[in-house]
Amino acid sequence: VFFPDFTEMMKALGYPRLISMENFRTPNFMLVSEVLLWLVKRYEPQTDIPPDVETEQDRVFFIKAVAQFMATKAHIKLNTKKLYQADGYAVKELLKVTSVLYSAMNTKGMERTEVSEEDSSKFKFDLGSKVADLKAARQLASEITSKGASLYDLLGKEVELREARTESIARPLEINEAEKMMKIAIDNILEQVQKTKDMLNNVALDEANLEARIEKRKLELEISQKRLQTLQSVRPAFMDEYEKIEEELQKQYSSYLEKFHNLSYMEQLLDDHRRTEQEMFEEAANMLHLMQNRLKEEEQNLLKSGNNDDSDVEIQEDEGSDSEGEEKQIMKQRTAMETKVQG
Repeated sequence: VFFPDFTEMMKALGYPRLISMENFRTPNFMLVSEVLLWLVKRYEPQTDIPPDVETEQDRVFFIKAVAQFMATKAHIKLNTKKLYQADGYAVKELLKVTSVLYSAMNTKGMERTEVSEEDSSKFKFDLGSKVADLKAARQLASEITSKGASLYDLLGKEVELREARTESIARPLEINEAEKMMKIAIDNILEQVQKTKDMLNNVALDEANLEARIEKRKLELEISQKRLQTLQSVRPAFMDEYEKIEEELQKQYSSYLEKFHNLSYMEQLLDDHRRTEQEMFEEAANMLHLMQNRLKEEEQNLLKSGNNDDSDVEIQEDEGSDSEGEEKQIMKQRTAMETKVQG
C-alpha cells in the first residue's frame, strides 16, 4: 500500500531528506526511527527519547516510548507492531502524526510548499509552557465527569422525588402535627443531653476510682520497697557456714586440679615408656630374625662343603663322622645363640 500524501506532507513539514515510497518496500527500521524521532521533536522539542536502535531491545523500547508519548501528549493511538515492521504498514501509522502536524500548519495559514532547513528549524510547536493549563484542564474534565455522573443518578431519582415533593407541597400544613413533631424532636435532644451528662458523671466516678487504686498501689509499692531494704540489710544465719564450705570447696578444687595434672603427666610418661619398650622389642625381634638367617646360611655352606670332598669311601665315612660332629656343634652354637638373644 502506497501513500503519496505522506511524502508530500513530510516535504511540507520541512523534513530535510527526500522520502520515496520505494524506501518502504522492504523493512527499513532506521528510516522509520529517524522519521518518528523527527516528528516527536517537531511536536515537542523538549522531549527526551533515546535514539539508540542498535539492538532489538533498544528498538522495542524506542517504539514503546514514541507510542506512549503520542498517546499522552497528542492523543494519537499508534500500532506498535506495524511501526516495528517498518514497511508500508508503518507508513499508515506515521501518516496519523504527519496529518495532525500538517493540519495544524494549515490552520496557522502556512502555504503547502517546500520548506528549507532554516525555516524548519524556526517552525516549532511549543507546548511546554501550556503543561500547567493541560493539567488544570484534565483535572476539570475529571471533576466534570464525576459531577455529571452524580447528576445523572439524581435525575434518575427525580420521578420518585417529584411525586413525594408534590404530595408534601399539596398537603396543607397542620399546626398540631407540627407541634407534635417538634416536641418529639425536643424530647429526643433532651434525652441525648441527659445521656451525655450521665456519661460525664460516670467518667468522673471512674476517674475517682482510678485515683484511689493508684494511691493504694503506691502504698503497697512503698511497703514492698521497705521490706526489700530490711531483707537486704539482715545477714542470714547460715551465711557463715556457707562461706566456710565455699572456701573448702575452693581448696578441694585446687587439689583436684593438681592431682588431675599429675595423673595426666604420669599417663603420658607411661605411654612413652610403653612406646620405647615396644620399639626395643621390635628391634630385638629383628636382630633375632637376622641371626637365624645368618645361621641357616652358615649351615647350608657347611653342608655344601661336606658334600664336595674326595670319592674314597673310607675317607667319606670319616668325613661323614666328622661332619656329624660338626653338625652337632653347630646346633649347640645355634641353641646357645637363640637363648642369648631371647634373654
